[in-house]
Amino acid sequence: MQQTALSRAIKSQPCHDPTGDSHYHHYQRPDYSRPLLVISKAQRKRLLRRLRFLYGEDTAESYLPELERIMMVYYAHKPPEMIRSERELGHADRFTEKDIILITYGDLLRGSEPSPLATLARFCETYLEGTINTLHILPFFPYSSDRGFSVIDFETVDPHLGTWQDIEDLEDHYRLMFDGVINHISSKSRWFQEFLNGNPYYKNFFIVFNSQSELTPEQRQLIFRPRTSDILTPFQTINGLKYVWTTFSPDQIDLNYKNPDVLMRVIEILLMYVRHGATLIRLDAVTFLWSEPGTRCIHLEQTHQIVRLLRDILDIVAPRVALITETNVPHKDNISYFGNGHDEAQMVYNFALPPLVLYTFYTEDTTAISNWAKGLKYFSDTATYFNFLDSHDGIGLMAVKDILSKSEIDFLIAKARSHGGLISFKTGEDGAKEPYEINITWYSALNQEDNGEDTAFQVRRFVASRIIALVLKGVPGIYLHSLIGTQNDIDSVLATKSNRDINRTVIDAVAINEALANPLSKISRINRELGRLITIRTRQPAFHPNGEQRILMLSPKVFSVIRISPKREQYILTLVNVTRQTCHLDVQLSDLGTSEMFWYDLVGGMEWIADDGTLSVTLEPYDIMWLTPLNTPKAALSLWR
Repeated sequence: MQQTALSRAIKSQPCHDPTGDSHYHHYQRPDYSRPLLVISKAQRKRLLRRLRFLYGEDTAESYLPELERIMMVYYAHKPPEMIRSERELGHADRFTEKDIILITYGDLLRGSEPSPLATLARFCETYLEGTINTLHILPFFPYSSDRGFSVIDFETVDPHLGTWQDIEDLEDHYRLMFDGVINHISSKSRWFQEFLNGNPYYKNFFIVFNSQSELTPEQRQLIFRPRTSDILTPFQTINGLKYVWTTFSPDQIDLNYKNPDVLMRVIEILLMYVRHGATLIRLDAVTFLWSEPGTRCIHLEQTHQIVRLLRDILDIVAPRVALITETNVPHKDNISYFGNGHDEAQMVYNFALPPLVLYTFYTEDTTAISNWAKGLKYFSDTATYFNFLDSHDGIGLMAVKDILSKSEIDFLIAKARSHGGLISFKTGEDGAKEPYEINITWYSALNQEDNGEDTAFQVRRFVASRIIALVLKGVPGIYLHSLIGTQNDIDSVLATKSNRDINRTVIDAVAINEALANPLSKISRINRELGRLITIRTRQPAFHPNGEQRILMLSPKVFSVIRISPKREQYILTLVNVTRQTCHLDVQLSDLGTSEMFWYDLVGGMEWIADDGTLSVTLEPYDIMWLTPLNTPKAALSLWR
């Protein structure tokens, strides 16, 4: 049916944007009656340079028109109002203190609504109004394994979860993060099945060998992988037995980016996600994107060039959309995906944070995390960290290999095991197994079951641990299971033989509603207190990702950070007692760089007075304080509570 101007206008009406600006739905079909995308000479030169690096001069020249066509088709889906609003974007305020990202599968909640995605929408509307403004919905496409990360069809919503309409309904109320699972694809996918069937177009979509011996033992030993399975998986094809590159599992077939057709199709898919409402695109396992026998097959310059190309494309056609890279590797390698702060990801997972926070609470000592946080690099006012503590995966250990010693990591592992945690391994450089991640829920990681501790005390410890991610410079994220304090699900692990399922329990929405209605329940206590603290945080400009941050070493028992808003109208001293003991602090005002005598605790609602240049405070076990001078300008006072 032909799309009329009226139907296009209705579809492009502005919807609620949690950051405060209106945004618009894309047209369902491209409108070529309006001016087409014009790519400037400088932009075309930059795109060509990326392609030339990847494929050489001749291939780059031949594929540039196809790339421009893909970009023009996407651009024709944008209503004029969207194009005009994007010209006014302030990229330094792409992320603000109001941003909190909820990480969840589309079906972690099961209820009576028509679809799991509708149940998620109802839960967020009922319990998270005013706290969460961004949803990271983990892969919601049809899949064959790895809980969504072995995608059968990149372009379809899994009918067991809902429809594209469910996704777009969520877009009306939240910013959305989609997963670009672009390193690999399911062995059950049409692309791979066409390869098996001998379709010539798909012949080079994958990395294929005629025999195992084509990959030498020396080459195998160099490859960095987060798994212990064989890198090559045999498949019977119309052309005989072939061995296919599989970084993660025999069902997850790596895409071959040496073939420019693969890159073109992936770009089309990512721009389709933008049309369906993505304002953040998470590049899953992007560090493995380009594989080259004879190298470690990780962090190759070709991979960085592809990330830069994706950034270039989005900056031209969808400047409101940001890239976030997921690279569970040592910290110094992880932050390389910021590029120069302007040319790669706008956000990078802060993978060192979860194990460091856990180590801090296990040792009741902030020395390691404070020293690390002091050295954090911030690359520009348009790039920041994603400060998360838990997710659908485990607590990664690779990021702290160069931060904690082997004995400290061994202690962390042993302590987590005593809390019911499991350990997943990868193959090390010497061919031996080495720990890759701890599989455990965050609540169980902090609190042992049946150890006689009072629930209220365990909740205090749990909430205190979450605060570190809320106060550090960046954008905080929280996994849905941490909003309700889920404990280890060993039964699921026994049923599926997957360690990661310890943290992926599907929750009965009715049972959650009943627990949340009981103010004395663990779930209600956690949700209420975290919700209160998040709400306070989102009203403080000092927590803007571009605000100043200073790490203090006031006491090994207390994690201490000063945050100052970008316009310097607000100053907050954040304190978290990481121990089970009461802690007395005498803070010298000279160490804070201020002479202010009168302070107000945003969390506790109490006033504190400095005496003779010293601010003396008492923190109860796992106590939290956010102290701000009482002479804060009147314009900022209304933001406090």
